Amino acid sequence: MLIGVPKEVKDFEYRVSVTPDGVHLLRQQGHQVLMEPSAGQGSGFSDEAYRHAGAEVVGSKEEVFHRAEMIVKVKEPQLSECALFRPGQVLFTYLHLASLPELTKALMAADITAIAYETVEAKDHSLPMLRPMSEIAGRLAVQVGAHYLSTVQGGRGVLLAGVPGVLPGHVVVLGAGVVGTSAVRIAVGMGARVTVINLDLDRLRLLDDLYGGRIATCAASESAIERAVMEADLVIGAVLVPGARAPRVISRSLVSKMPAGSVIVDVAVDQGGCCETTRPTTHSDPVYTVDGVLHYCVTNMPGAVPRTSTFALNNATLPFVIALANKGFRKAILDDPHLANGVNVLHGKLTSEAVAKSLGIAATPLRQALA
Repeated sequence: MLIGVPKEVKDFEYRVSVTPDGVHLLRQQGHQVLMEPSAGQGSGFSDEAYRHAGAEVVGSKEEVFHRAEMIVKVKEPQLSECALFRPGQVLFTYLHLASLPELTKALMAADITAIAYETVEAKDHSLPMLRPMSEIAGRLAVQVGAHYLSTVQGGRGVLLAGVPGVLPGHVVVLGAGVVGTSAVRIAVGMGARVTVINLDLDRLRLLDDLYGGRIATCAASESAIERAVMEADLVIGAVLVPGARAPRVISRSLVSKMPAGSVIVDVAVDQGGCCETTRPTTHSDPVYTVDGVLHYCVTNMPGAVPRTSTFALNNATLPFVIALANKGFRKAILDDPHLANGVNVLHGKLTSEAVAKSLGIAATPLRQALA
């Protein structure tokens, strides 16, 4: 199969979807890899490294899209890239379409098959390609929040670790999945006072056993969230409904009751955000203020640490890329229902029920679309 790897064009996105080692493995399986020039530069991989691994570094992004049978990316294609797709191509990348109606319609109009990393499942129903980026985003969220709590960044001037005689800062983590658990790890390590709120009590028990008296856990309810958020210095939004729009658990009125200079890092922004005042931001313009509260809502947080993120992503995605290339799209998803869960668009039809519900667009069952 001809596999195309374009350079990412999203703001400050330096990750690349395939490493030179990944190219080498694909070549061993008999596949060709077409690289856009400098696609891996932001992650520290030169064009020469890709050539040495067996890739063909072509002349332009347009040539990659024109020749490749499958496009493998990191982030969702920008609308400017959608015109480059050919009918029948396969796209394999993060999509997060539940909050992107225009992109969804553009992919449907392009008559391609779009498979989303974030909805492909493992045999245990976990999300193997979402997990590594969620781990990175959760860990980054606390670092970012601590940075913006400083007065010079507009924050309330709180040191999360505190000092002897002064209480540490209060971090509230909404959600105890991969993002939330990763955020808790860093917040505890920094010496913050940590409260974790989640619906699943078993997850809270797990964290309570792990950290003992170093964190407080709380069953999710509207009143519990309100009490915790009003007292927080830093709130990490880590709420996820796989494939669907994130539930909004922080209202505009609750934001207005938070301390001036407190910070919200809404990691759920890729799925629309869990705060009513959330809107997507970029690495070049990451923060805005509502009612005195700083909001950090960057949609590609792991792009800030591209080398770590690229290796972690490739570890997770490459087995699926090889399966799609070896078997072809149709046989690969028929053989693996967990991979089939990643299909969001097929031949111009929206096949994801979760995305369809979020956007108010009719979905076509995958089996029907295949037929």
